[in-house]
Amino acid sequence: MQKIKLNIAGMTCVNCSNAIERVAKKIEGVSFAKVNFANGLGEFEVSNAQVQALLENKIKKLGYDIAFDADEFEQKRKRHIASLRDRFIAAIVISAVIMVLEMFGEPSFIINLAMILLALFVLCFSGRSFYVHAWGAVRNKNYDMNVLVALGTASAFLYSLFVFLFPDFLPSDLRNMYVSGSAMIISFVLLGKYLEERSKAKAGDYLKTLLKISPKTALVIKPDGQNIQVDINELNIGDIVVVKSGYNIPCDGVIVQGGAEIDTSMLTGESLPVYRAVGDNVFAGTLNTNGYLSIKTAKKPTQTLLSQIVALLSDASTKKMPISRLADRVANIFVPSVILISIATFLVWYLVGKNFDYAISNAICVLIISCPCALGLATPIGIISALARGAKGGILIKNPEVLEIIKDVKFAVFDKTGTLSKGKIAVKKHSLSEHHLSLVACVENLSEHLISKAVVEYAKQNNIKIKKLTGNFKTIVGHGVAYYDDENSVIVGNEKLLRDEGIEIDAQQRAEMAEIVKDGSGIILVAIDQKFAGFITLGDELRDESVHVISTLKEHGIKTVMLSGDNESVVSASALALGVDEYYANALPSDKFELISQLGKQGRVIFVGDGINDSPSLKQADVGIAMNSGSDIAKGAGDIVLVKNDLRSVLYVIELGKSTMRTIKENLFWAFVYNIICIPIAAGVLYPVFGLLLNPIYGAIAMCFSSVTVVLNSIRLRFLKFRG
Repeated sequence: MQKIKLNIAGMTCVNCSNAIERVAKKIEGVSFAKVNFANGLGEFEVSNAQVQALLENKIKKLGYDIAFDADEFEQKRKRHIASLRDRFIAAIVISAVIMVLEMFGEPSFIINLAMILLALFVLCFSGRSFYVHAWGAVRNKNYDMNVLVALGTASAFLYSLFVFLFPDFLPSDLRNMYVSGSAMIISFVLLGKYLEERSKAKAGDYLKTLLKISPKTALVIKPDGQNIQVDINELNIGDIVVVKSGYNIPCDGVIVQGGAEIDTSMLTGESLPVYRAVGDNVFAGTLNTNGYLSIKTAKKPTQTLLSQIVALLSDASTKKMPISRLADRVANIFVPSVILISIATFLVWYLVGKNFDYAISNAICVLIISCPCALGLATPIGIISALARGAKGGILIKNPEVLEIIKDVKFAVFDKTGTLSKGKIAVKKHSLSEHHLSLVACVENLSEHLISKAVVEYAKQNNIKIKKLTGNFKTIVGHGVAYYDDENSVIVGNEKLLRDEGIEIDAQQRAEMAEIVKDGSGIILVAIDQKFAGFITLGDELRDESVHVISTLKEHGIKTVMLSGDNESVVSASALALGVDEYYANALPSDKFELISQLGKQGRVIFVGDGINDSPSLKQADVGIAMNSGSDIAKGAGDIVLVKNDLRSVLYVIELGKSTMRTIKENLFWAFVYNIICIPIAAGVLYPVFGLLLNPIYGAIAMCFSSVTVVLNSIRLRFLKFRG
């Protein structure tokens, strides 16, 4: 079996996707079929190329079109939207002409013939797709929105045609023509479809923008020094790419020459450019705002962060939430029920009311007003809008089902290193004079060790000048570094190194250092000119936003837990600083997994981590959230990836989940209430008391309004303001 994805254009409601799924599953050699109406993507498992060709042919016979890549799909979608617009304009203009003839023209054979022919043109040109899809749906025992539109408009037109051809067969009070109603119904349904399709296209704007920002070509430096422009797909790992100021970076890689301010806003949402220099990682699609870079390609074009985000967004939007599956099941039984109600309406009015004219009018109105577009759109449009909003804010939601789960979360569990902390060694404090700290920084600048880099970084942050030293420098593996010249003797390392060099530390100094490292900090000792000069403590700094995130979660009634493989003193000090409810030290991956499992029995659990050792817990948790700075395995295991590595995004995704579910429930409520209220009115229940009947034209307007309301309500998610 091979998996294939087909971009399917021309679907008008959720039952269109259901119809394609049913037809596909009947084909021998197709083992799996899932079609998403919202983004037009179909996923199938077929046994061979012949089965794939048969599948594509069946889909086309149903009246839909197939595109084989995103660009082709986009072009076909644009043509489809333009076609809807043109057919709507034609229908509404002709409908207006018919209504003018009805209202101001003298009834005559010529006038009636003109109205019949104009209405026939609207049905055949503007409404053709409804009849094609309806026929395909009925053949496959699938009764969708197209069946309702086709039945309603055809009934109105055929009744009018019968009145025109055989007027003597009917009493004078039943010789009413509904051709204007038939044409107007097509017009309003097309208007609704046009607005829906435009909204669906806009809901995926962020995904399309991501596809566009990646350059199509790259300037590669060949071994002989020549710069050659190549197609982006021809880039290989290890190629050196030149990126000039004002150009997008074409690959994920490491800067090997130059420096520049990089605008990463399209990927991370960060508004200010960030300076990147030799040794720093950069990502495809980001913009070189000023500078000149030579970048060594680290990943193939299909493996870049941008490509992963595009693929994950596309895959995620095809997944259905449980609430979505419920809506689909309701929609599948809704249409046959409406048809039965329409038949019952006709029989009651005809047999009890003895009024054929009212009977046919009300039956047609029931068919039109109950089109389940709003029901089918309620969930998928909400999901796509939420995914787009999340991605724009640096929240990559791989599994949309968590949007339904996250509102019920009771526990928020965090890994410490690299998640609550920066995962980077940094200087916490020191006891050196400024002169001695400057000298130590100059010595450490000669080393590539992580501790040395931390000391140098600290010195730079404190505006301490770092001079170039030319004396003798050596690294004592596992102990520290030493430097000697005519003026200075500097030793930086652990106590054993100083002891080996004959440098003494008195009892008071030892006691002071022992007190300082009770929080689990690391410590390096400094001797200058063979005398103990002081110490520098090191640690993994907590993220700036960690305390705020923990306190906010607790305010929302969510219990916070910290897990770490570090020792008790380090973890307890961090837990105290953060204010978490519980913490666990010396935790192995299996310990983390077990704790998540135990908490899961008490309520929904979020787990936030970044390392390979966190991946089992990310999978086990109800909602697994991975830091983008973490391992690929962790990001693969998580349901959500925080692209900006900002823990505040945990708060944002909870808020987004709550807003999404609220919006979807509002959509479903509106869709159901609309039908509960409007179908009885269309059937004529208000007539006995108020003498009120609903014209089929107004039924079409109401149906259109319900769909547009659901779409606009969902689109609001794209403008959701995150509160910290």
